[in-house]
Amino acid sequence: MLVLFETSVGYAIFKVLNEKKLQEVDSLWKEFETPEKANKIVKLKHFEKFQDTAEALAAFTALMEGKINKQLKKVLKKIVKEAHEPLAVADAKLGGVIKEKLNLSCIHSPVVNELMRGIRSQMDGLIPGVEPREMAAMCLGLAHSLSRYRLKFSADKVDTMIVQAISLLDDLDKELNNYIMRCREWYGWHFPELGKIISDNLTYCKCLQKVGDRKNYASATLSEFLSEEVEAEVKAAAEISMGTEVSEEDICNILHLCTQVIEISEYRTQLYEYLQNRMMAIAPNVTVMVGELVGARLIAHAGSLLNLAKHAASTVQILGAEKALFRALKSRRDTPKYGLIYHASLVGQTSPKHKGKISRMLAAKTVLAIRYDAFGEDSSSAMGVENRAKLEARLRILEDRGIRKISGTGKALAKAEKYEHKSEVKTYDPSGDSTLPTCSKKRKIEEVDKEDEITEKKAKKAKIKIKAEVEEEEVEEEAAAEEEEEEVEEEPSVKKKKKKDKKKHIKEEPLSEEEPCTSTAVLSPEKKKKKKKKKEAED
Repeated sequence: MLVLFETSVGYAIFKVLNEKKLQEVDSLWKEFETPEKANKIVKLKHFEKFQDTAEALAAFTALMEGKINKQLKKVLKKIVKEAHEPLAVADAKLGGVIKEKLNLSCIHSPVVNELMRGIRSQMDGLIPGVEPREMAAMCLGLAHSLSRYRLKFSADKVDTMIVQAISLLDDLDKELNNYIMRCREWYGWHFPELGKIISDNLTYCKCLQKVGDRKNYASATLSEFLSEEVEAEVKAAAEISMGTEVSEEDICNILHLCTQVIEISEYRTQLYEYLQNRMMAIAPNVTVMVGELVGARLIAHAGSLLNLAKHAASTVQILGAEKALFRALKSRRDTPKYGLIYHASLVGQTSPKHKGKISRMLAAKTVLAIRYDAFGEDSSSAMGVENRAKLEARLRILEDRGIRKISGTGKALAKAEKYEHKSEVKTYDPSGDSTLPTCSKKRKIEEVDKEDEITEKKAKKAKIKIKAEVEEEEVEEEAAAEEEEEEVEEEPSVKKKKKKDKKKHIKEEPLSEEEPCTSTAVLSPEKKKKKKKKKEAED
């Protein structure tokens, strides 16, 4: 019996010397304890070595798919057919293919599996001419090649480059902003008016690099960077500028900074183009859905395209807003509706009330695109274009929902009423701006004198009224006193008792809070008069 044994170095065909020992399956492993014992059971008949890793990969991928490689076909036809012996194989599927194609009898059983295990354990001693180092290197190379093949790996689909490129792009933006701010502030001491006239940073640096000192603007031509009107305005401002004079050394340093800004901005545009190309190569559908920058930031945030493909749509939706999410969960408030995906063009187009819905739908479609790009064999962006068209249609429906009304038939559009906004417009009152008096001092004094006269008149009238009331009260008191005198003369004893009862009653009842203070002042002189009259009557 012959045995077909596949290694990472090549195909090996062994001849079984003692088939009787194969019957004892449980004790077969003892025959392969040492290389000497193993050589007594099996002997190498033929070894077909692979030339390189690519050939080994092609052979093993064919074996995994249940196919026979050309090299293996030649070996089997040359050796096994001539021997006219059955062939033991490790894979039953492969045995069936060999039997169909080459008409060879193949054996696959538990005994064959144990035999293969024994040969694998003593492979170095059974296959001469192959060093252990070479075997280990071939094993490692073939393992990597197989894993790449199984994952449909391509050198063009390296998402690490995207992660590094987007990180560098963000760093360049920060550095450019710092450099430009420093350049504007520095040159602003010499020519401050230029910063207000030229708003574009790159144009500002290019003009500064070409001209340098403020005095050179009159003779310089800036038509390359500026329009005629702006150029004339710059030249006019240079003649009447309020800036300070600076030395040539200062101008040289400022110009060197300008060259740095121009170089960095040029490199940034080049890097952006590179990022666009890499994104279209690695994740074309994601690029169509959310754009290059947002797609690259999502991949960088997840770590790789494969890691991003493992995330759910709800996770992709809030990716980048983790702090806000955990803060909301802690304080039991509303969780965020979007993270990095907020910067996608589809979310930016929508009105604020529909942003949450569109971000949720966009996240769902983006996850499909990510998985298609990560695991799919096709590198076209057809799926992304189709899904984006669906989202745009859905967005139009959401935006038009407020305008459309259901008519009687349910199909025709009802006429929308013209919207007229009616609100009270408040005008600005400029009277409060000035702190100067609206009228002259003399007029003010006259007005104050008039007010004083009016108040004095009112006070005099009040005093006259009070005097009249007091006189009326005195007349009433005198009349009451006369009546009391007559009663005292007639019944003095009854009067005394009544007075005592009245005094007790007054002491028991507290004075009410509602009683005005003027009444007490009026009663006190009455009592004095009564006492005097009583004393006179008693005498």
